[in-house]
Amino acid sequence: MKKTVLITGGARGIGRAIADDLVRDHNVVLTYYSDKTPGKIFVAKNPGNIAFRADLTDPEEPAEVVKMAVSAFGQIDAIVNNAGIVKETPVDEVDAARHAMIYQANVTAPAAIVAAALPHMSKGAAVVNIASVNATSPPASAGAYAASKAALVAMTKAQAKALGVRGIRVNAIAPGPIERDYAPRPDDVLNELRADSALGRVGVPQDIAGPTRFLLSDAAGFITGEVLTVSGGYRL
Repeated sequence: MKKTVLITGGARGIGRAIADDLVRDHNVVLTYYSDKTPGKIFVAKNPGNIAFRADLTDPEEPAEVVKMAVSAFGQIDAIVNNAGIVKETPVDEVDAARHAMIYQANVTAPAAIVAAALPHMSKGAAVVNIASVNATSPPASAGAYAASKAALVAMTKAQAKALGVRGIRVNAIAPGPIERDYAPRPDDVLNELRADSALGRVGVPQDIAGPTRFLLSDAAGFITGEVLTVSGGYRL
């Protein structure tokens, strides 16, 4: 019997790479926000799996996302909290609404999804929260984003402590700079990122898919509360 994985922000980028990898042997439920086309393509290529729009800045949406997944497959065996918001937040002014939106999407929504899914998860289930190297190496122009990812890391550890007794593992992955075909970086920025990497390159979404599969698998059955940095040696 296939396990069921819920992947937020799964229509493009890191989330899509994870979905493309896991769909080989999982039922996949993925959410998207801004563009429905990639989700439709995923479902067309992988009949029987599900993609639907979810706005995780809406406090009501996490419960609806879980409801959709359970309605389709009856249970949830794995969660990948990948959806998030990156916005600049200058230090000389504070937009409270922007800060709240970032925190809602990057911290509160992942927590709410896990909370809503718990009645439908059993021993052996696993969660991977997609954090960022920015949690420990914050950019000057995006402090709120970096702080939200640091909060996600702390929440990961707290969830691991709380859910270990149920046999549910919770880990995080902290990607370094990853190529974005939907929002390409300028060449000068890419060159700077490559220069800061021990491997001399920027990552691709598939670089995160493999580690995610590992952390969700039985091979990682004694790993919980950890943050795996996958950055190619960024800023060593």
